[in-house]
Amino acid sequence: MPRSVSIARKRIVTILAWFVGLAMFFPILWTVLTGFKPEGQAFAFPPYFLGVDWTLDTYREVWERSDLSRFFWNSAAVSAGSTAAGLAIALPAAWAMAFAPTKRTNFLLMWMLSTKMLPAVGVLMPVYLICRDLGLLDTRFALIFLLMMGNLPIIIWMLFTYFREIPLEILESARMDGANLGAEIFYVLVPLAAPGIASTIFLNVILAWNEAFWTLLLTSSNAGTMSALIASMSSPEGLFYAKLSAASTLAIAPMMVMGWFCQKQIVRGLTFGTVK
Repeated sequence: MPRSVSIARKRIVTILAWFVGLAMFFPILWTVLTGFKPEGQAFAFPPYFLGVDWTLDTYREVWERSDLSRFFWNSAAVSAGSTAAGLAIALPAAWAMAFAPTKRTNFLLMWMLSTKMLPAVGVLMPVYLICRDLGLLDTRFALIFLLMMGNLPIIIWMLFTYFREIPLEILESARMDGANLGAEIFYVLVPLAAPGIASTIFLNVILAWNEAFWTLLLTSSNAGTMSALIASMSSPEGLFYAKLSAASTLAIAPMMVMGWFCQKQIVRGLTFGTVK
Protein backbone atom coordinates (compact mmCIF):
# COMPACT_ATOMS: atom_id res chain seq x y z
CA MET A 1 0.00 0.00 0.00
CA PRO A 2 1.45 3.42 -0.95
CA ARG A 3 2.49 5.60 1.97
CA SER A 4 0.19 8.43 0.87
CA VAL A 5 -2.84 6.14 0.88
CA SER A 6 -1.96 4.85 4.36
CA ILE A 7 -1.62 8.39 5.72
CA ALA A 8 -4.90 9.45 4.12
CA ARG A 9 -6.69 6.44 5.64
CA LYS A 10 -5.32 7.24 9.11
CA ARG A 11 -6.48 10.84 8.79
CA ILE A 12 -9.96 9.75 7.74
CA VAL A 13 -10.19 7.34 10.67
CA THR A 14 -8.99 10.08 13.04
CA ILE A 15 -11.58 12.54 11.72
CA LEU A 16 -14.35 9.94 12.05
CA ALA A 17 -13.23 9.14 15.60
CA TRP A 18 -13.33 12.83 16.55
CA PHE A 19 -16.75 13.19 14.93
CA VAL A 20 -18.17 10.23 16.86
CA GLY A 21 -16.61 11.46 20.11
CA LEU A 22 -18.00 14.98 19.70
CA ALA A 23 -21.43 13.61 18.74
CA MET A 24 -21.51 11.54 21.94
CA PHE A 25 -20.26 14.42 24.09
CA PHE A 26 -22.58 17.09 22.61
CA PRO A 27 -25.73 16.14 24.62
CA ILE A 28 -23.71 16.37 27.84
CA LEU A 29 -22.32 19.77 26.84
CA TRP A 30 -25.83 20.95 25.90
CA THR A 31 -27.18 19.87 29.29
CA VAL A 32 -24.39 21.61 31.20
CA LEU A 33 -24.76 24.88 29.27
CA THR A 34 -28.56 24.86 29.55
CA GLY A 35 -28.18 24.74 33.32
CA PHE A 36 -26.45 28.14 33.17
CA LYS A 37 -29.38 29.77 31.33
CA PRO A 38 -32.31 31.60 32.91
CA GLU A 39 -35.48 29.54 32.82
CA GLY A 40 -37.08 31.67 30.10
CA GLN A 41 -34.13 31.36 27.73
CA ALA A 42 -33.69 27.65 28.44
CA PHE A 43 -37.28 27.12 27.25
CA ALA A 44 -36.80 29.13 24.04
CA PHE A 45 -37.28 27.42 20.69
CA PRO A 46 -35.24 27.29 18.57
CA PRO A 47 -32.56 27.14 21.28
CA TYR A 48 -29.65 29.55 21.14
CA PHE A 49 -26.43 30.18 23.03
CA LEU A 50 -25.39 33.61 21.70
CA GLY A 51 -26.65 36.56 23.74
CA VAL A 52 -27.63 34.35 26.69
CA ASP A 53 -27.68 35.91 30.15
CA TRP A 54 -25.44 33.28 31.71
CA THR A 55 -26.08 32.82 35.41
CA LEU A 56 -25.32 30.51 38.33
CA ASP A 57 -28.71 31.13 39.91
CA THR A 58 -30.19 27.89 38.57
CA TYR A 59 -27.41 25.73 40.01
CA ARG A 60 -27.54 27.71 43.25
CA GLU A 61 -31.30 27.21 43.53
CA VAL A 62 -31.04 23.46 42.89
CA TRP A 63 -28.20 23.21 45.41
CA GLU A 64 -29.92 25.18 48.17
CA ARG A 65 -33.63 24.42 47.80
CA SER A 66 -33.69 20.75 46.83
CA ASP A 67 -31.73 19.29 49.77
CA LEU A 68 -29.12 18.06 47.32
CA SER A 69 -26.86 16.54 49.97
CA ARG A 70 -29.58 14.11 51.07
CA PHE A 71 -30.17 12.86 47.52
CA PHE A 72 -26.42 12.63 46.89
CA TRP A 73 -25.66 10.60 50.01
CA ASN A 74 -28.61 8.33 49.34
CA SER A 75 -27.21 7.61 45.87
CA ALA A 76 -23.73 7.05 47.29
CA ALA A 77 -25.01 4.71 50.01
CA VAL A 78 -27.19 2.71 47.63
CA SER A 79 -24.45 2.42 44.99
CA ALA A 80 -21.75 1.43 47.49
CA GLY A 81 -24.02 -0.92 49.43
CA SER A 82 -25.38 -2.79 46.41
CA THR A 83 -21.88 -3.08 44.92
CA ALA A 84 -20.32 -4.41 48.13
CA ALA A 85 -23.15 -6.89 48.71
CA GLY A 86 -23.02 -8.04 45.08
CA LEU A 87 -19.27 -8.61 45.21
CA ALA A 88 -19.55 -10.57 48.46
CA ILE A 89 -21.84 -13.04 46.67
CA ALA A 90 -20.35 -12.88 43.17
CA LEU A 91 -16.69 -13.50 44.07
CA PRO A 92 -17.14 -17.04 45.49
CA ALA A 93 -19.85 -17.83 42.92
CA ALA A 94 -17.62 -16.82 39.99
CA TRP A 95 -14.70 -18.72 41.54
CA ALA A 96 -16.78 -21.89 41.78
CA MET A 97 -18.02 -21.60 38.20
CA ALA A 98 -14.59 -20.82 36.78
CA PHE A 99 -12.44 -23.29 38.69
CA ALA A 100 -14.87 -25.99 39.87
CA PRO A 101 -17.48 -26.20 37.09
CA THR A 102 -20.16 -28.87 36.95
CA LYS A 103 -22.41 -30.11 34.16
CA ARG A 104 -24.98 -27.46 35.09
CA THR A 105 -22.60 -24.50 35.19
CA ASN A 106 -23.30 -23.31 31.64
CA PHE A 107 -27.03 -23.74 32.16
CA LEU A 108 -26.85 -21.74 35.39
CA LEU A 109 -24.90 -18.94 33.71
CA MET A 110 -27.41 -18.72 30.86
CA TRP A 111 -30.32 -18.81 33.31
CA MET A 112 -28.86 -15.93 35.31
CA LEU A 113 -28.35 -13.93 32.12
CA SER A 114 -31.91 -14.65 31.00
CA THR A 115 -33.28 -13.02 34.15
CA LYS A 116 -32.00 -9.68 32.82
CA MET A 117 -34.40 -10.05 29.88
CA LEU A 118 -37.40 -9.79 32.20
CA PRO A 119 -38.78 -6.23 32.26
CA ALA A 120 -38.68 -4.74 35.74
CA VAL A 121 -42.31 -3.73 35.43
CA GLY A 122 -43.18 -7.43 35.21
CA VAL A 123 -42.33 -7.91 38.88
CA LEU A 124 -43.39 -4.46 40.05
CA MET A 125 -46.57 -5.53 41.87
CA PRO A 126 -45.12 -8.40 43.95
CA VAL A 127 -41.99 -6.38 44.82
CA TYR A 128 -44.09 -3.38 45.88
CA LEU A 129 -46.42 -5.51 48.00
CA ILE A 130 -43.51 -7.31 49.70
CA CYS A 131 -41.78 -4.01 50.50
CA ARG A 132 -45.05 -2.55 51.79
CA ASP A 133 -45.82 -5.50 54.04
CA LEU A 134 -42.25 -5.58 55.42
CA GLY A 135 -42.20 -1.82 56.00
CA LEU A 136 -39.36 -1.30 53.51
CA LEU A 137 -40.94 1.38 51.33
CA ASP A 138 -38.82 4.52 51.09
CA THR A 139 -35.78 2.84 52.68
CA ARG A 140 -32.20 2.49 51.48
CA PHE A 141 -32.16 -1.19 52.40
CA ALA A 142 -34.89 -2.01 49.88
CA LEU A 143 -33.03 -0.23 47.07
CA ILE A 144 -29.70 -1.82 48.01
CA PHE A 145 -31.21 -5.30 48.02
CA LEU A 146 -33.15 -4.85 44.75
CA LEU A 147 -30.21 -3.32 42.87
CA MET A 148 -27.85 -5.97 44.21
CA MET A 149 -30.13 -8.75 43.01
CA GLY A 150 -30.76 -7.03 39.69
CA ASN A 151 -27.08 -6.48 38.91
CA LEU A 152 -25.81 -9.76 40.37
CA PRO A 153 -26.00 -11.71 37.07
CA ILE A 154 -23.86 -9.08 35.34
CA ILE A 155 -21.30 -9.06 38.16
CA ILE A 156 -21.02 -12.87 38.19
CA TRP A 157 -20.73 -13.04 34.40
CA MET A 158 -17.97 -10.42 34.29
CA LEU A 159 -16.00 -11.94 37.16
CA PHE A 160 -16.43 -15.42 35.67
CA THR A 161 -14.99 -14.17 32.38
CA TYR A 162 -11.98 -12.60 34.10
CA PHE A 163 -11.34 -15.56 36.41
CA ARG A 164 -11.44 -18.01 33.53
CA GLU A 165 -8.39 -16.29 32.02
CA ILE A 166 -6.27 -17.05 35.11
CA PRO A 167 -4.30 -20.33 34.90
CA LEU A 168 -5.56 -22.93 37.33
CA GLU A 169 -1.97 -23.94 38.07
CA ILE A 170 -1.45 -20.72 40.04
CA LEU A 171 -4.28 -21.58 42.41
CA GLU A 172 -3.07 -25.17 42.70
CA SER A 173 0.35 -23.87 43.72
CA ALA A 174 -1.28 -21.77 46.44
CA ARG A 175 -3.16 -24.83 47.69
CA MET A 176 0.07 -26.83 47.83
CA ASP A 177 1.55 -24.06 49.99
CA GLY A 178 -1.32 -24.51 52.44
CA ALA A 179 -3.71 -21.75 51.38
CA ASN A 180 -7.33 -22.35 52.32
CA LEU A 181 -10.30 -21.26 50.21
CA GLY A 182 -10.48 -17.77 51.69
CA ALA A 183 -6.77 -17.14 51.25
CA GLU A 184 -6.90 -18.55 47.73
CA ILE A 185 -9.66 -16.12 46.72
CA PHE A 186 -8.58 -12.95 48.53
CA TYR A 187 -4.77 -13.23 48.47
CA VAL A 188 -4.20 -14.94 45.12
CA LEU A 189 -7.23 -14.64 42.85
CA VAL A 190 -8.31 -11.09 43.68
CA PRO A 191 -4.86 -9.48 43.13
CA LEU A 192 -4.45 -11.31 39.82
CA ALA A 193 -7.89 -10.22 38.59
CA ALA A 194 -7.73 -6.73 40.14
CA PRO A 195 -8.18 -4.83 36.83
CA GLY A 196 -11.24 -6.90 35.93
CA ILE A 197 -12.71 -6.54 39.41
CA ALA A 198 -12.14 -2.78 39.29
CA SER A 199 -14.01 -2.42 35.99
CA THR A 200 -16.81 -4.62 37.37
CA ILE A 201 -17.12 -2.42 40.45
CA PHE A 202 -17.19 0.74 38.36
CA LEU A 203 -19.88 -0.65 36.03
CA ASN A 204 -22.04 -1.74 38.96
CA VAL A 205 -21.69 1.66 40.64
CA ILE A 206 -22.81 3.37 37.42
CA LEU A 207 -25.81 1.07 37.05
CA ALA A 208 -26.85 1.63 40.66
CA TRP A 209 -26.25 5.38 40.53
CA ASN A 210 -28.36 5.78 37.38
CA GLU A 211 -31.21 3.53 38.53
CA ALA A 212 -34.52 5.37 38.20
CA PHE A 213 -37.31 2.78 37.91
CA TRP A 214 -37.23 1.37 41.43
CA THR A 215 -36.15 4.67 42.93
CA LEU A 216 -39.18 6.55 41.66
CA LEU A 217 -41.62 3.78 42.58
CA LEU A 218 -40.34 2.71 45.99
CA THR A 219 -39.02 5.94 47.49
CA SER A 220 -40.47 9.35 48.21
CA SER A 221 -38.63 11.62 50.64
CA ASN A 222 -36.29 9.65 52.90
CA ALA A 223 -34.42 7.37 50.48
CA GLY A 224 -34.72 9.31 47.22
CA THR A 225 -31.57 9.29 45.07
CA MET A 226 -30.28 11.68 42.42
CA SER A 227 -32.73 10.15 39.94
CA ALA A 228 -35.58 11.25 42.20
CA LEU A 229 -34.08 14.74 42.35
CA ILE A 230 -34.10 14.99 38.56
CA ALA A 231 -37.68 13.74 38.40
CA SER A 232 -38.71 16.38 40.96
CA MET A 233 -37.85 19.11 38.47
CA SER A 234 -41.12 18.22 36.70
CA SER A 235 -44.14 19.64 38.51
CA PRO A 236 -47.82 20.40 37.80
CA GLU A 237 -46.71 23.93 36.87
CA GLY A 238 -44.61 22.60 34.02
CA LEU A 239 -41.18 21.27 33.14
CA PHE A 240 -38.34 23.54 34.25
CA TYR A 241 -35.63 22.91 31.66
CA ALA A 242 -32.89 24.98 33.30
CA LYS A 243 -33.39 23.36 36.70
CA LEU A 244 -33.71 19.94 35.07
CA SER A 245 -30.41 20.47 33.23
CA ALA A 246 -28.68 21.73 36.36
CA ALA A 247 -29.90 18.76 38.41
CA SER A 248 -28.86 16.36 35.64
CA THR A 249 -25.39 17.91 35.50
CA LEU A 250 -24.95 17.59 39.26
CA ALA A 251 -26.14 13.97 39.06
CA ILE A 252 -23.75 12.86 36.31
CA ALA A 253 -20.74 14.88 37.53
CA PRO A 254 -19.56 12.32 40.16
CA MET A 255 -19.64 9.48 37.63
CA MET A 256 -17.78 11.54 35.02
CA VAL A 257 -15.08 12.49 37.52
CA MET A 258 -14.76 8.89 38.70
CA GLY A 259 -14.56 7.66 35.11
CA TRP A 260 -11.86 10.21 34.32
CA PHE A 261 -9.64 9.17 37.23
CA CYS A 262 -10.34 5.44 36.82
CA GLN A 263 -10.04 5.23 33.03
CA LYS A 264 -6.71 3.35 33.20
CA GLN A 265 -8.23 0.66 35.44
CA ILE A 266 -11.33 0.46 33.25
CA VAL A 267 -9.29 -0.06 30.06
CA ARG A 268 -7.11 -2.66 31.77
CA GLY A 269 -10.21 -4.46 33.03
CA LEU A 270 -11.94 -4.46 29.67
CA THR A 271 -8.82 -5.81 27.93
CA PHE A 272 -7.92 -8.25 30.72
CA GLY A 273 -7.05 -11.64 29.32
CA THR A 274 -7.05 -10.59 25.67
CA VAL A 275 -3.29 -11.17 25.36
CA LYS A 276 -1.59 -14.15 26.95
